[in-house]
Amino acid sequence: MAGQKQLGLLDSTMIVMGSMIGSGIFLAPALIAGIAVESRLGAGSFVLIWVIGGLLTLCGALSYGELAAAMPKTGGQYVYLSQAFAPFWGFLYGWTLFAVIQCGFIAAVAVAFANYLGVFIPFVGQSKLVLHVGGLGVSSVQLTAAALILLLSWINSRGLRAASFVQNLFGLAKIGALLALVGFGLASGAGNWSNFQPVAPASITTAVLAAFAVAMSKALFAYDSWNVVTFVAEQTRDPVRTLPRALAVGTLGVTVIYSLTNVAYLYVLPIEQAAAVPDQRIAATVAQAVIGPAGLSLIALAILISTAGCDNGLILSGPWLYHSMARDGLFFRGAERLDPRRGTPVRGLQYQALWSIVLILTGSLGARGAQLYSDLLTFTSFASLLFNALTVTGLFVLRKKRADLPRPYKVLGYPLVPLLYLVIALFFLTFMALGDPRNSGFGLLVILSGVPFYLYWRSRRAFREGAR
Repeated sequence: MAGQKQLGLLDSTMIVMGSMIGSGIFLAPALIAGIAVESRLGAGSFVLIWVIGGLLTLCGALSYGELAAAMPKTGGQYVYLSQAFAPFWGFLYGWTLFAVIQCGFIAAVAVAFANYLGVFIPFVGQSKLVLHVGGLGVSSVQLTAAALILLLSWINSRGLRAASFVQNLFGLAKIGALLALVGFGLASGAGNWSNFQPVAPASITTAVLAAFAVAMSKALFAYDSWNVVTFVAEQTRDPVRTLPRALAVGTLGVTVIYSLTNVAYLYVLPIEQAAAVPDQRIAATVAQAVIGPAGLSLIALAILISTAGCDNGLILSGPWLYHSMARDGLFFRGAERLDPRRGTPVRGLQYQALWSIVLILTGSLGARGAQLYSDLLTFTSFASLLFNALTVTGLFVLRKKRADLPRPYKVLGYPLVPLLYLVIALFFLTFMALGDPRNSGFGLLVILSGVPFYLYWRSRRAFREGAR
C-alpha cells in the first residue's frame, strides 16, 4: 500500500494551484517586460504571453487528465513515460525532476521567501554573512531558506493530513492576496488603459520569435508544477474522477489569476517602467503606487505566504515519485520505504531536503541575483517543457499501444487538444534553444547526466534479481 487515501478534490486542486503560484508571478513579469522592451516586442506581447502560456498549460493538463484516470498510480508522470516508451525515459524524467526541476524550484522559491522576509527582519539579507571561510560565505538568506525547507519537510513527515491542511491554508491565502492586488490595482484609477496599446514589431523575424520564446520560458516557469498532483495519485480519494478535475480546475484558475494580475501590472506601469523596476519587484512597485508606503509590506507578506505554500506543495509531492522509482530499483536506497505509522515517504523527504539545501548553500541560487534567477527560469522551463511534450506524445502512443487500457476519462477535443499542445511546445522549445542556447543546453546536460545513474541502478537491480 502506497499510503492512505486522504486527498479530496479541494486538496488536489490546492496542490495544483499552490504548487504553481510561487515567486514567479511576482518577479517574472518584470523579466518579460525587459525582453519585450529590448526586443521591441511591444506592450501587446506582455499579457499575450501569459494568456498563451496558460492555454498551453491547460491543454497539457487536460491531456494528463486522461493518463491520470487510466493509470492512477503513485509517481504519475514517471509511470506514464515508463508505460508509453520504456523505463529509461521514465527514469530520465524522475532524475531530472530530482536533480534540477523539483529541488531547484524548492531551493529558488525558498531563497525568494528569505529575501522577502528581510523586509520585516533586517538581519535576513544577502550581504549579512553568518559564516565566512576564505572566499566562501553563507548568508542569513541561505540559512533562512534552508530552515524553511527543513520545517516544511518536517511538517510533511507528520502525514498527508497535516501537509494538505497547510497547503490548503497557504493556497487560499495566496489566491486571495493576488485577487486583492488585481482589485485594488484596477479600481485605483492610478493607471492608464493606453498602456495596452498593442505595439508590434515592424516585422516577424527569427530574432523576434526567439525573444518571444525566451520571454515565454519565464511565464512557463510561473505556470510549472501543475503536474505534481499526479505523483500522489494513490493517496487521492477516487483518483479517476478527482485528478482530471483538479488538473483542469487548477490550471484554468491559475491562468485566469495570472492573466488578470498582469493586466493590473500593465495598467499601473507602462511597459518601460515595468522593465526597469529594481530586483524585478514589479508587484511591490505596483502595490506602492496603488496603496502607498504600506504596499511594500503587504506584498512582502503576500510573497511570504505564496512562496511558503509553493514550497510546501513541491515538498509534499516529489518524494512520492522518488518512492515509485525506488520501488522499481531506480533511485537511492530507502526512498521506497514508508513510515509505518503515518504512511509518508520520510527517506525521500530527507533526500529532497538535503539536495535542495546543498543547492542553496553552494551559493549558486542565492548570491548572483537577477541574472541567475532569469537563467534558472529558462533552463528549468526548457527541461520541464521537453518532458511534458514527451508525456503528451505518450498519450498518442498509449492509444495505439494499450488500446485495451480502461479510459474512464478521455481528453476533450482529442486529437486536437494534445496536438495543439505539442505544436506550441515544439515551437517554444526550438526558439528557446535559439534564443538562449547556453541555458537550454544546460537543461539537456542535466537530463543526460542521469544516464550513468540509470545504468548503475539497472545493473544493481539485475544483480539482486539474479542472486535470488
